[in-house]
Amino acid sequence: MKVFRGLPNAAARAPCALTIGNFDGVHLGHQALLARVRAAATGLGLEAAVMTFEPHPREFFAHKAGDLSRAPARIANLRDKLQSLSDNGIDRVIVEHFSAPFAALTPQEFTEKVLVEGLHVKWLMVGDDFCYGARRAGNVQMLLEAGQQYGFHVETLPTVMNGSTRISSSAVRAALNEGDFPHAEALLGHPYAISGHVIHGQKLGRTLGFPTLNLRVPHRPALSGIFIVQVHGLADHPLPAVASLGVRPTVDDSGRVLLEVHVFDFDQGCYGRQVRVEFLQKIRDEEKYIDLPTLTAAIHRDADIARAFFAQRIATAATDRI
Repeated sequence: MKVFRGLPNAAARAPCALTIGNFDGVHLGHQALLARVRAAATGLGLEAAVMTFEPHPREFFAHKAGDLSRAPARIANLRDKLQSLSDNGIDRVIVEHFSAPFAALTPQEFTEKVLVEGLHVKWLMVGDDFCYGARRAGNVQMLLEAGQQYGFHVETLPTVMNGSTRISSSAVRAALNEGDFPHAEALLGHPYAISGHVIHGQKLGRTLGFPTLNLRVPHRPALSGIFIVQVHGLADHPLPAVASLGVRPTVDDSGRVLLEVHVFDFDQGCYGRQVRVEFLQKIRDEEKYIDLPTLTAAIHRDADIARAFFAQRIATAATDRI
């Protein structure tokens, strides 16, 4: 899969079947849309393409307004989003920098400069509530008319449901915020995980008897707290672990979000390794403790809960095999 930061240059442009969106989480609704794009691209002999945005448009406007509470929490980092798009058969992704000039494009300018000149769109699919251009002035009807004028076909995908629930990024965020991982998995079509490269931390966990592997989380995540997890990428099978995702209020006042994972009975160097941390169950919310001994006692309790969880899972699996 080819990834472009901004519109491809003239030499790299190719006729494509395109869809546009933030694709945070690439849930089952997104997957249905991507499958239709892939099928259309194959049928028409085109490349299957996605245009997505960084930062999220709502995040951009939240910063502009000075009110970061308006910015949506992120389900997935950019690496995980791109991997999901690749897994769904997309040939090229345009990661458009969402900026003031881009936000100011009129619907007509967006059609001409982005869709027609920049991407050579021949087939386009959007959600039935799609809006585009400055002040979200463009709508699906305007896009249909533009397609007739410039020679590209436009389709819309109706809302995808999971029972009585509309599958959306907002619904996934709500499930993750509540620690409801089975519901999140039902909406995503796979277990929820965060991937990244292991970075150096303060080494505080090691001094407390709980060495951790650390992953940087550049955006406000859709969940926080203490979790039972398993780690992929360090062995030929997932390793049991306990994790903290948050701002570590007891030991750090920077507000920087970090994912710290203590892998049970594991003592190998793994800096720079890419791992995937799969979330299984929430233990509790993040707390600020009065001192390090109190924090250490809490970590011991969390580790005991996680070890008991894995012991029970092993026992249940053994019973099921009988």
